Amino acid sequence: MSTETVDPRYSQIDRLPTNEAVEIMLEGQRAAIAALASQTSAIAAAAEAAAARLGATGRLAYAGAGTSGRVGVQDGVELTPTYGWPEARLHFFLAGGMDALMRAVEGAEDDAADARHQVAQAALGPQDVLVGIAASGRTPFTIGAIEEARARGALTIAIANNAGTPLLAAADHAILLDTGSEAIAGSTRMGAGTSQKAALNLLSTAIMLRLGLVFRGLMVNMRISNAKLRLRAQAMVSEIAGVDEAAADAALDAAGGDIRRAILHALGLSAEQAEARLVDARDFHEVLRGLID
Repeated sequence: MSTETVDPRYSQIDRLPTNEAVEIMLEGQRAAIAALASQTSAIAAAAEAAAARLGATGRLAYAGAGTSGRVGVQDGVELTPTYGWPEARLHFFLAGGMDALMRAVEGAEDDAADARHQVAQAALGPQDVLVGIAASGRTPFTIGAIEEARARGALTIAIANNAGTPLLAAADHAILLDTGSEAIAGSTRMGAGTSQKAALNLLSTAIMLRLGLVFRGLMVNMRISNAKLRLRAQAMVSEIAGVDEAAADAALDAAGGDIRRAILHALGLSAEQAEARLVDARDFHEVLRGLID
């Protein structure tokens, strides 16, 4: 597997001056991002299929081991504050359990049976989507999770850094990030990990786009958890509804901090009218149809 080998260009990295070593590692990071260029169509297709499957009730899940599993958790947990994605609609299947976020669990990545058990216990089904991540593309735990989820009717997406591997073959949608050898062999936390994080950023953000949680480039379903985000929300309401800051702030108070409802309130809709529009429409563009230009 290419991700396991030493690149001859970097074989003397430990003997180089620190500045040169950092420059070489940066080169590797750039190459990792470049590996996504050939996969934009695959990522887009996977995102569209995932959004269609998730709808208003489906769950988005991630499976992985080690670095890949942690990268999946990082991507998923960010969806709740940024897009208001409900925590109840997020699942994580991590080799060794959630304790493996902080420390390695010996042998966990080889336990395909545990992965199948975790997926079965969560009762993943036809409305759900599972993203499996493994640099090698051969991790038994991640393959087991994908196979079990697919057998239960869930949509499956695989992300791997080696071509022709079982994980890519097991999923409905395969995303190959051909990053090659690592600058420092023995772990995939550098090139492969960087490419996975970037690919997941693109994938999950595209899913949120297709689910209508973005309007004019703004995160209109963002959760307000601090003063800085309150100001951002206020600016969104002001810009979209065409009202001043005071009116936007009052609308946010009336809507309990819900940005989309605050926009509708600022546009003159009652709470009942706003709720009806939000329930009936497929996305926020449709919600605002006839209310703004």
